[in-house]
Amino acid sequence: MMKSVCLVIVIQALWIVTAETPAYIKQCRREDPKLVDCFIGAIEHLKPYLADGIPDIQLPSVEPFKMDTLALQLTEGPQGYKITLKNMEAFGASNFQVKSLKLSDGSEPFKAKIVMPKLKIEAKYTSSGVLLILPASGGGDFHANFEGVSADLTGKTSRPAAKGGKYLHIDALSLVLDVKDVKMSISGAFNNNRILLEATNLFLRDNSQVVLEAMQAQLQKKLASEFGKLANQLLKNVPIEQFYLD
Repeated sequence: MMKSVCLVIVIQALWIVTAETPAYIKQCRREDPKLVDCFIGAIEHLKPYLADGIPDIQLPSVEPFKMDTLALQLTEGPQGYKITLKNMEAFGASNFQVKSLKLSDGSEPFKAKIVMPKLKIEAKYTSSGVLLILPASGGGDFHANFEGVSADLTGKTSRPAAKGGKYLHIDALSLVLDVKDVKMSISGAFNNNRILLEATNLFLRDNSQVVLEAMQAQLQKKLASEFGKLANQLLKNVPIEQFYLD
């Protein structure tokens, strides 16, 4: 009788642990000599959940990863060529690999390096000014393909107490982006005027790295902000204790 009662208690305890630890959390042991490697595995365990989203905690899918607006000045002068990108969507953000991770220690920030083989960006764009001696004001669809993408992340965290325990919170996050190869083009612009379309695509083809440099500071800031929001949406729903097996 006593054995049966003990067995029931053990089964119930295991059920509670399983119920309380979401499937998207891969737990680690505090004393694991390879704790950092375990945390890297736990982050990569999240990939399919990030791709699909996690409705239970109101975490949206990162496919596509959405951003709002970038405004770029590509050539100088009163008739300089300007592009505004809106409703930006990035595809491929969930297909990442964590190359390195340094945990925060006291006042020291955490650092991580992630790589993505490909990142495709689609956006609506408007332009104004003169490009290659041609008036090039208009609007249409913007396309960009990034290959060999890496991001160096640096952030500071805190551990605010709330109902259910202590939670990790990212207080500040910065990001430095590096892209090995980029291709850009537009479509559906200038009422499909062939000359203007070809002139603009020629400019983008020959100056993709220049355009990337022009957008990089804004893009890095927006990516860091959106990454931070996504991370905190997850972290505020998982007490720190649930990241550990012991």
